[in-house]
Amino acid sequence: MALNRVSQLCHEITRLWLQLKMLTDDIVQKDDTPRYAAEIGSELQKQFAILPGGRGMNGSPVIVFPEFPAFSELEEEEIQNVLSYLTSIPSVEASGVGFILVIDRRLDRWAAVRATLLRIAGSFPGNLHLVLVLRPTTLFQRTLSDFLFKFNKDEFKMKVVMLSSVTELHAYIDPGQLTKELGGTQEYCHDSWISHRTAIEAFALMVKTTAQTLQAFGTELAETELPNDAEATTNLLQTHTLKKDQMKEDLQVAQSQGRRLLECINEPLQTDPEYNMTHDELENVATVQRLLGQLDETETAFDDFWERHRAKLEQCLQLRHFEQHFREVRGQLDVMLERLSGFSEVSVNPAHAEHVLRELSGHEDKARDVLDLALSLVSEGDRLIENSHYAEDSIRPKCTELRGVCEEITSTLRSKKSFLLRAMELHHSLDKASRWCEEGIFLLASQPVDRCQSQDGAEAALQELERYLDTAALHTLTDRSAICCQYEAVLNSQLRDQIERVFQKQSSVQEMFEKRRISLKKLAAKQTRPVQPVAPRPEVKSPHSSPNQERKERRYSADNVLSKKAESPVHNGGTRHASLSEEEENLAVLRRHVMNELLETERAYVEELLCVLEGYAAEMDNPAMAHLIPSNLHSKKDILFGNMPEIYQFHKRTFLKDLEAYTDCPELVGRCFLERMMDLQIYEAYCQNKPRSESLWRQCSDCAFFQECQKKLEHKLGLDSYLLKPVQRITKYQLLLKEMLKYSKGCDGCDDLQEALSSILGILKAVNDSMHLIAITGYEGNLSELGRLLMQGSFSVWTEHKKGHAKVKDLARFKPMQRHLFLHEKALLFCKRREENGEGYEKAPSYSFKHSLSMSAVGITENAKGDNKKFEIWCNSRDEVFIVQAPTPEIKTAWVNEIRKVLTQQLRACRDASQQKSSDSMSPNPTNNSPSISLSPFRNSGQKNQKKQEDKKTETAPTADSNSSSSPKHKGWNKVSLSVDASEENDGYSSGEDPMNSDPEDEVGKKLVPGKYTVVADCEKTGPQELSVKSGDMVQLIREGEEGQWFVKNLRTNKEGWVAAANLVSLLSESKSSQSLSSSDGSVSGNLSTSSSCSETYTSFSDIKP
Repeated sequence: MALNRVSQLCHEITRLWLQLKMLTDDIVQKDDTPRYAAEIGSELQKQFAILPGGRGMNGSPVIVFPEFPAFSELEEEEIQNVLSYLTSIPSVEASGVGFILVIDRRLDRWAAVRATLLRIAGSFPGNLHLVLVLRPTTLFQRTLSDFLFKFNKDEFKMKVVMLSSVTELHAYIDPGQLTKELGGTQEYCHDSWISHRTAIEAFALMVKTTAQTLQAFGTELAETELPNDAEATTNLLQTHTLKKDQMKEDLQVAQSQGRRLLECINEPLQTDPEYNMTHDELENVATVQRLLGQLDETETAFDDFWERHRAKLEQCLQLRHFEQHFREVRGQLDVMLERLSGFSEVSVNPAHAEHVLRELSGHEDKARDVLDLALSLVSEGDRLIENSHYAEDSIRPKCTELRGVCEEITSTLRSKKSFLLRAMELHHSLDKASRWCEEGIFLLASQPVDRCQSQDGAEAALQELERYLDTAALHTLTDRSAICCQYEAVLNSQLRDQIERVFQKQSSVQEMFEKRRISLKKLAAKQTRPVQPVAPRPEVKSPHSSPNQERKERRYSADNVLSKKAESPVHNGGTRHASLSEEEENLAVLRRHVMNELLETERAYVEELLCVLEGYAAEMDNPAMAHLIPSNLHSKKDILFGNMPEIYQFHKRTFLKDLEAYTDCPELVGRCFLERMMDLQIYEAYCQNKPRSESLWRQCSDCAFFQECQKKLEHKLGLDSYLLKPVQRITKYQLLLKEMLKYSKGCDGCDDLQEALSSILGILKAVNDSMHLIAITGYEGNLSELGRLLMQGSFSVWTEHKKGHAKVKDLARFKPMQRHLFLHEKALLFCKRREENGEGYEKAPSYSFKHSLSMSAVGITENAKGDNKKFEIWCNSRDEVFIVQAPTPEIKTAWVNEIRKVLTQQLRACRDASQQKSSDSMSPNPTNNSPSISLSPFRNSGQKNQKKQEDKKTETAPTADSNSSSSPKHKGWNKVSLSVDASEENDGYSSGEDPMNSDPEDEVGKKLVPGKYTVVADCEKTGPQELSVKSGDMVQLIREGEEGQWFVKNLRTNKEGWVAAANLVSLLSESKSSQSLSSSDGSVSGNLSTSSSCSETYTSFSDIKP
């Protein structure tokens, strides 16, 4: 059918083209006049021969030769041109009859007549019918002409009639066909005749030229091949339309000129309706009318041909647009099919199912737009077919193909959505049942045991359980096989496992409820003599008994009561054990909650990292996106993303799988963190690169590349939010570990969790410290050679130094310098903090290096006079002293402890090296009494202290040290000052006399004696038998119990309780009336004196003189 339509269209266009060509050929070949009036205008103006338009009796055209004395002087070419032109004007029929020549020579001589006749006979181009000569009128010339004509008649070779007057002429030609000069009545104006002839010939030429142009344009249109693309077709249609419009304009101009010419010829009739036109005028009118008719026919034929040609081009353009849109839509449909085929509708939980459903909805929205385009294109194709498009065989298969693909996409979306909805329905049912179980567990855990001891309380609790169990039918799953059968289409291994776990959980919870119901029913029964969990003896226990003895006595008395009251229907032991079992189950549920959150957030974190790496980092290497990347972002992918690929690979391949292995035993997950603690240190490099990354992001955040990537990923947040994910994740771990630790007290993995939490906090501290460390500028050495960074912080610093025997203080003594200190294992750096302008990480401070102290050459004075937030750092025997003021006493204590640890480690290392050297060089004689050399960091209050008092006033020592191993609940851990100045004259002390050679807690615990003390820090009790104290309270140590505990009385509140001996030293400062906390040997080096005349001072081994 389509081929027939194409053939019909081609035949119709060909027919119309041939019709147009015939018309134009007729115009071009018609009236091929050899001469035009415009070409011989000067010869015609001489008027030696005219064609006034008269006719003879037989219809022969009349050519008049008026009086023209200079006829003999005319060139032969002039006569030939004029006669040829005049004989070409009458119609072919009139010319065929022959011309009548009227030669007016009445005023001339016979010789001129004879010469004229000879020239006419030799040059007349047409069929000559008759020559009428008005001979000369003078007597002599007339007589001469009569005589000589008879002898010369045969010489003229044409029929010549000599006439004596115009009257005789009228016998041959009607006077109405002659001009007034020849005695006729015909009006003739030679100039008007020339003007009309020129206009008619110009119009004919215009018609001929227009016809030729139309013929050439028609040939061009007929021979044009259809383009293969829409743009070329559009351009061709526009070009042809412009040419057509020009042709139409030329036709209209020609028609307008022809109508004006016709009006001009008919003007005498309009002036005088009785005016009789000559035959030539009538022929002129006919000629113009014929040309106008030909123009009209040509225009009509051209319009028909053009309409067909335009329709063909427009159909071609429609086809090319259809094909182009088909390719575009087909490509989009293929992409959509590929996305849907790769789209996984498998979900692991309700939240994930909803997330997947949202993603599918997004795909559905996109697919809807593409499907609308495809169906709109199909409708357009159908419309083209209905309008008899010549390419029906090409359009129809494409429409069928689009319909098939649209149905496939719609079917795929429908099936996936149905699958997801069924999966969500199952997930919600499982989640609903799981929540019911968890709420039931919380209900069991929330019922207070003491209230259930009474009959009313037990009945109320039982009713509460019954009401909750009544809701089981609405929330729980009943038939496992029915569930599996109902959701068989969506079940996978994960869902089957979830169904199994939910049914197990339901069974466990129902069993727990049943046990609690049995217990409550027994408690709700009438009780005659309820057992009271009290000791058998009413007397008050001794205040000096220890907690362990108390617990033993409670257990012993409870056993006696149970043995004596065996007839009681309920005993407290069973209830207590049931309560403990329920509490353990509740804690297990909470641990599982935390573990689920850890796993779910870990999976989401891995997916987010992958999304960033594929959606942003990989696109930076995509050539198709290269034009969108700004120049300042080229080759800077490593700066922008840091080591995120390494972090992703670690979590994806290692850490996530390790965490999943602890799903069923969440309390042991601390081991996973400990095993991977070294790997987690990769976050330090990422955080160190974060300032550079954020600075680069701020420069390029508005570029089209990031916007295009975000649009493709359909992210609501920008890339900067996702670049922050690793920083947020490493801080999230410590929160989850704290939660897990809170619910894992007493479990096997409790210690591992505590260690893992400490390690994670250590990593966070290292990351934070490193962020400050990389901001140091101006340090010429290598910071890595200074050892591990231990602490960093901002302080107010005063300096003073000695010159000779005089002590010189800085001019800024009363205005401290603000310095940021960095404590390394081998050096202490003093830097000046400088705030930077900008936003985000660009506003982070930088630190200008000012001074450094080697830790092998420094000492500390823990308490500076006048402020418990100050301490001193000095070197070279106090030749240079830095007075440091911390923001809070707690910060000061922490720094002093850390510096003391560094100095102690150096001292031990030096002592070990010295003892090794001494053992290698000393004689093995046991009677050798030479003193052993001990390098101690302590200086006593001997001669050197006396010398120091000459230079500086003795400073009192308020309580200030911190016990690093004390409970985290204590706000500050202060212990009494140590007298630590050693004599310069003494060679040293043995390692056995060095108080820093053993654990401080063990030393202090041995030296605690009963007495009165002042509390210098708050301490909250952690058990019912312990005692709470506040700073400033006066307490009395009564006696030491078991497990390192002391029985203490608060003299302010008169309350008594137990306090761990390990905490007492940090809590107590000796009152003025109490005895000294001193060791039994009373040695100077081991004295823990609280004398207010000296301060605790540490020095490095480099300051000890042998």
